[in-house]
Amino acid sequence: MASLKSGRQANQANRASRIVSLLPSATEIVACLGLGERLVGRSHECDFPAGVAELPVCTAARFSTDATSAAIDRSVKELLAQALSIYSIDEVVLSSLEPDLIVTQSQCEVCAVSLADVELATQRALGSSVRIVSLAAEDLEGTFADIETVAHAAGVGEVGGSVVAGLRARVSEIERRVAQRTTERPSTLCIEWLDPLMSAGNWMPEIVDAAGGRALLAHAGVTSPWIEWAQVTSDEPDVIVVLPCGFGIARAREEIGLLTSRPGWSDLAAVRAGRVFLTDGNQYFNRPGPRIVDSIEIMAELLHPSEFDFGHEGRGWEAL
Repeated sequence: MASLKSGRQANQANRASRIVSLLPSATEIVACLGLGERLVGRSHECDFPAGVAELPVCTAARFSTDATSAAIDRSVKELLAQALSIYSIDEVVLSSLEPDLIVTQSQCEVCAVSLADVELATQRALGSSVRIVSLAAEDLEGTFADIETVAHAAGVGEVGGSVVAGLRARVSEIERRVAQRTTERPSTLCIEWLDPLMSAGNWMPEIVDAAGGRALLAHAGVTSPWIEWAQVTSDEPDVIVVLPCGFGIARAREEIGLLTSRPGWSDLAAVRAGRVFLTDGNQYFNRPGPRIVDSIEIMAELLHPSEFDFGHEGRGWEAL
């Protein structure tokens, strides 16, 4: 009992009171832990839950996020080729916020400010007293681990354990219902970028599997791969799910011609069956945070519509 009490006292002592989140999934993690009122700053992309848009912005992109898929890809590759950062940090704003905990990531140099840039900016603006937590989820387990990592860093470890247990229970229930089905798992191609073409890796194959499908052209825990159109026509997916990184449904629909104009598009099994879907990849599938379970729910609705209806249609996905 004494050791438990001491642990709780240490947890309280380490509690972060001023948190800056530099990526959207981290902001959602902080909020789901009940720490939303301690958020004092965010990245330029943090937009959920409601209210975070009012927080001071600490980062900016060095390319136009309104450009076409091809133009964005070119800009990002040009910056990386010059060993330049894709995003910048406003050190003046960061200094004024006086955070005691900064949450960033090291999983993807294209998704948010790099860990090296955060460490350098923090040292210059705030000194060495600020804790930096870097998230690096590559799969579902990594996502759950990141939630618990943030919880412990913020001094609410028990809350983190409870949140993760609840998320796991939701996933298990979907898997249980999938296991009771007798129909074959539909082969599913998840497209993470449209020009050039990219399949969705990392946690996405696990999402497809949990929802009762079979992922094509990607592997769990492995970085999303560039693919050739010939691979798509050869594999003949039963279902195609379009979830471009950073795009909502409307933006994905604007660029869907990059797919539908390809030779042989109309002959694909998924197209003939009317099983091509546009999703809000930006809000769901692209973010390794608590709403990754919502993403599994969406996928279950797409793959097995007669079995699952969580109410995500129109908000999380639309049929092409």
